[in-house]
Amino acid sequence: MFELDHIAVAGETLTAAAQHTEQSLGIAPGPGGQHTHYGTHNQLLGLADGLYLEAIAIDPSQPEPPYPRWFGLDDFKGPARLDKWILRCDDINAALQQFPDLGDSVHLTRGSVSWTMIVPPDGRLPFDGLFPALIQWHTDSPPGKALPAARLELQWLTVACPAAEELSSLLGPVFSDTRVVFESAETPSLEAVFDTPDGQKVLR
Repeated sequence: MFELDHIAVAGETLTAAAQHTEQSLGIAPGPGGQHTHYGTHNQLLGLADGLYLEAIAIDPSQPEPPYPRWFGLDDFKGPARLDKWILRCDDINAALQQFPDLGDSVHLTRGSVSWTMIVPPDGRLPFDGLFPALIQWHTDSPPGKALPAARLELQWLTVACPAAEELSSLLGPVFSDTRVVFESAETPSLEAVFDTPDGQKVLR
């Protein structure tokens, strides 16, 4: 079974992604790092229940990789927004057998942290980018455990797209989380609602 690992706010710049996070939730993400394989960088924010948020963008200080970047960031345009959701698993090879058309497993490291993700060859996740990215951590302290948790508790994550019913059916055998709901909509989008000390806050 897969479990919800984290959500990602993308921006044309990392500053835009981080500012959108802070404006929506009232808390700025903290330091992150660089992903040299894909030429991106991020900032991180710990959430309740072992989840975390990643603000991510292309890193202009790094050379452009000779292959598409992950998360469809080469195509990202417009205001920063909640753009991806990521599920973790214990066996990325089994996940790839479950979804053989999803892409290739890519092993990555940063400092003492290592992980493997399934990344489509063109960097674009299916279902208008709303099929979840799949990750396996190879560390006892992934960000969801290592980051200090802000008082932001996810109430629900709405995944909206034209083929929401098909997406839900595909994930049904391997993923179940009452906080995640699928809705049919003409325009693909993600929306996360959090319980906070200042009431509910919405991140789109």
